[in-house]
Amino acid sequence: MHSKTCLRDDHVVMTLSGSLDASVVGVLRHDLEQALSRGVRILILDLSAVSFVDSSGLAALVSTLKTALGRQVEVALCSLAAPVVAVLELTRLDRVFDIYADVAEARAAQGERP
Repeated sequence: MHSKTCLRDDHVVMTLSGSLDASVVGVLRHDLEQALSRGVRILILDLSAVSFVDSSGLAALVSTLKTALGRQVEVALCSLAAPVVAVLELTRLDRVFDIYADVAEARAAQGERP
């Protein structure tokens, strides 16, 4: 798993790639915490290059969402590959996360919120 973070105004876009699984969950949690600690209002996770997510990867995403909500930070997922969508639908987490087609759509939708 690799991540790239881009800070813009009141939001951060974090692009993740590879597999979000037990072998990288420690690094993933650290990178997500670093993104949240920037004092932004919106965290957009671009998952376009993520090919696989297991239960520990899902747990890291859910934990990040809980932490973000506690800090009044919105979290959006975007650009999900079909296997990632399938896992989110199977676990019904597609009903928990805000999911968008791409970063631009996520930015636009989050920008409409007060």
